[in-house]
Amino acid sequence: MAAAEVKTADGLGTRERLVRTASRLLQHGGYENTPVKQLVREAEATLGSLYHFFPGGKQELAVAAIHFGDEEFAEMLRSGLSAHADPVRAVEAVAELLAGALEESDWRDGCPVTATALESVGRLPELQAACARAFANWQELVAAKLLACGHPEAEARDLAVTVINTLEGAEMTSQVTRDRTPLLLAGRHLARLVSSYASGTAQGGSE
Repeated sequence: MAAAEVKTADGLGTRERLVRTASRLLQHGGYENTPVKQLVREAEATLGSLYHFFPGGKQELAVAAIHFGDEEFAEMLRSGLSAHADPVRAVEAVAELLAGALEESDWRDGCPVTATALESVGRLPELQAACARAFANWQELVAAKLLACGHPEAEARDLAVTVINTLEGAEMTSQVTRDRTPLLLAGRHLARLVSSYASGTAQGGSE
């Protein structure tokens, strides 16, 4: 028990190191390309400590890692969305923030769940569900911003799905091409889309 909870110089306990390491490795290579031995070694842990904290083994740890990645990405979304009161500018700010973070990581740290999500469909239901919760969480953050700015609920939720789906695709393209442009263009066009709905709402309210 004591060995399983030992902390390293960075102050992180074994469980947190396992989760953070798994999140990074899943982000870069997906579930199947993340060997347990590599995960344990890079987390400075042991197989015994992995099964101590995650009796379900690699898959249970992967679910926890997806949740961690979900929260990390959500924090970035919150930062971008709160940068401007105007949702039009906020959506574009999110794209710029994602582009900057991706470039800073040398194009390695894209969406924290995409690689795992794609290979979990129809094969790993617990992982698939964790990935689905992450996407829903991000959509909820965007919808909340739009709702707070006066968009009708159905419209805000539809737009939120479109925003997240578009950013996800653009981020993957930017990562593959090692270029900020796809994300910046996505942000610009999403801003126009949100603006067009805002204009329609304002016109409807004045009639």
